[in-house]
Amino acid sequence: MIRVGILGDIGSGKSYVANIFGYPVFNADNEVSKLYRKDKKILKKLKKILPNYFSSSPIKKADIIKAILANEDNLRKIVKIIHAEVGKKMNFFLKKYKRKKIVILDIPLLLENKINKKKDVLIFIQAKKKDILLHLKKRKNFDSRIFRKFKNIQLSLDYKRKKSHYIIKNDFTKRSIQKKVYNVLKEILK
Repeated sequence: MIRVGILGDIGSGKSYVANIFGYPVFNADNEVSKLYRKDKKILKKLKKILPNYFSSSPIKKADIIKAILANEDNLRKIVKIIHAEVGKKMNFFLKKYKRKKIVILDIPLLLENKINKKKDVLIFIQAKKKDILLHLKKRKNFDSRIFRKFKNIQLSLDYKRKKSHYIIKNDFTKRSIQKKVYNVLKEILK
């Protein structure tokens, strides 16, 4: 199995590109949303470390935002709890698709949380800042303050670009991205 890790800036189109590959995708953001909606253990752990912000299930995005904006350290505490569970979900995903030729790992903090393996193929999704901002502003509940907090806990884009085996420039046009993904897939499968 070839593990392909998708890297890039917040809002650069990582998930969109990941889905174009046509192989099973582990989307960490989707898993986090499910945990907030359904996992009572997560609520219990968050309540224990941040009792002033979390009280009922499902966990509300507004409560998460309040906790993150209140204190710089709260984001790290939340990430630590969430990513332990996301790691378990990823391991289940990898077992489930172990017979597939390729799996795609769409995990925003892949390198930061040292989830990647040495043999992983890393692909950096590059997009213009103005395109990224346009893309982000279309998202429901976009908050520039939260965006900056997440940027602060991420490795630099230059570092991620240098670590990557391939770079896909995302101009946010489907046909162009499909062609670029196809070319990268051909290289990976050689």
